[in-house]
Amino acid sequence: MPGRPARPRTAPLMDHAASLPFLRETLLFLALVGILIPLLQRFRINQVIGFLVVGVIAGPYGSGSLVAQFPVLSVLTFPSQEGVHALADLGVIFLMFLIGLELSIPRVWELRRWVFGAGSAQVLLSGFLIAALAWMFGNKASVALVLGLVLSLSSTAVVMQLLVESRALATPVGQASFSVLMFQDVAVVPILIVVELVGRESGSGLFQKLGFQVLAALLVVVLVLALGPRLVRPLFRTFARRHQPEVFTALCLLVVLSIGGATAAAGLSMAMGAFLAGLLLAETEYRHEVEITVEPFKGLLMGLFFMSVGMEIDPREVLREPLWLTASVVGLLALKAVVAASVLKVAGLKRGQAIEAGLLLGQGGEFAFIVIGTAMAAGTLTQSIGQFMFLVVSLSLLVTPLAARLGHRVGRWIDAESLQHQHEGQESVLPRATGHVVVIGFGRVGRMLGEVLAAQAVPFIAVEHDGDRAARLREQGFPVYYGNAARIELLRKLKLDEAASLVVTMDSPSAARRVVQAAREQAPHLKIFARSHDEAHARELEAAGATRVVPEMLEAGLLLTSHALGSQGLGAGDIEGIIAAERARRSGAEVGWR
Repeated sequence: MPGRPARPRTAPLMDHAASLPFLRETLLFLALVGILIPLLQRFRINQVIGFLVVGVIAGPYGSGSLVAQFPVLSVLTFPSQEGVHALADLGVIFLMFLIGLELSIPRVWELRRWVFGAGSAQVLLSGFLIAALAWMFGNKASVALVLGLVLSLSSTAVVMQLLVESRALATPVGQASFSVLMFQDVAVVPILIVVELVGRESGSGLFQKLGFQVLAALLVVVLVLALGPRLVRPLFRTFARRHQPEVFTALCLLVVLSIGGATAAAGLSMAMGAFLAGLLLAETEYRHEVEITVEPFKGLLMGLFFMSVGMEIDPREVLREPLWLTASVVGLLALKAVVAASVLKVAGLKRGQAIEAGLLLGQGGEFAFIVIGTAMAAGTLTQSIGQFMFLVVSLSLLVTPLAARLGHRVGRWIDAESLQHQHEGQESVLPRATGHVVVIGFGRVGRMLGEVLAAQAVPFIAVEHDGDRAARLREQGFPVYYGNAARIELLRKLKLDEAASLVVTMDSPSAARRVVQAAREQAPHLKIFARSHDEAHARELEAAGATRVVPEMLEAGLLLTSHALGSQGLGAGDIEGIIAAERARRSGAEVGWR
């Protein structure tokens, strides 16, 4: 129409570069994961090594360097690392969040002697020795200081991933390694400030800014730990009522990233904030459901992190200076392993355990890529030294799984007499004793069972799908967790292979059948006792794998019948025979003890 302004044209839907940045890199990564993970599992290759090697091959220094000669290789290459690094950082964040879920605030407080004692000793001794060696090789004092500080830190991502994969997080080696890594994460703040300010400001200016940043970081941590429980639990309790998985997932992501953002604003890493978020949720009844929700994100993004590390390795540079690089990597691993093993031995570990932990902590850390880049931008490190250090750290990460395996074997050989006790502890949320009872559904029947078990000091753990009920029962002291027990992932968390029995008291017939069926698949020899509504439901549960089924209506009817027969003067023996025969007839031959 005349006079009407023309409507602006919208951008075409096929403008992928604007609408979906890094789309090609994302598709390539997902394709590689779909192919790589099954192959690694089939050939029993460590996933850390597998992703690192793929990163080298598919990175800009691998197939990317041949794209000009062979354009077809561009399909299998990551030419830009910007988007890859952004997503890879999320992998470390979710890993630390899950580590926090596996621990608790009281448990971390118990480790404070190891964190601040062994952790500080390892960082200071390693940093001093590395700085002294760098200075002896002709580097300036400022350069030596930077190298000593950054190379004293180990890789939280790699070490914790290896501990989780080997189920060794709760062993003495795992707890000691975790304590050292916790202190290193805290030390990131002052180290980064020193690197940024060295050579730029006077000593008074440096220490003034350093003190301010440390105080701000400590204040944020205290606020998170003090206010977090008062906010997180009511928030989850409100949204858990809806029973919508997408809402629960969004809430998990909100908590992790918001607390991570708060710690990042205070100068700490987002990974440290994610760890604090995990600690807060570890004390709630939503712990298992959160673990299951976040686990897929962590696995994918951790793979992306290790691939991004592999992309930093230039095989041509390795070939140019093979001797110096090999000597530097071996020297770094050996020096840090000796220091860490010595510190942990003095702190109380057995000799074999200390050696195993030392070799596990010998590599450089992912934080080195940030610090070295900052030092290069500030002019503290030259381009050649910075690139050389990138390679040393990357290669040390690549060989860490092999060093960890060697350390485990050496430690086991040295401490052969105490091997059984080294790996007793698992990252378990259950009572340490085996033979526990798992109760699914904690309504009237489940609670009665739980009270009897508690009175008899029988260890048990319960799962309840009603978030409000689970919260109330937790406040009353019952070991009840919120979650959907029909999910295979949750059943695995309950360690059915170590349980004495599983008791299903759920109201929903279909849900109870799915739980029994899934539990039987997970633990073929487990005793499964289930409550049914009637005889037909009982037969379904028995067919699904229940060891014994108790029909609710049948037992109530038989009990009333026995009282009625007793009022007619029948003897107790006669009544028991009649009731047993009637129970067998109504239950069917297949319902009973298997």
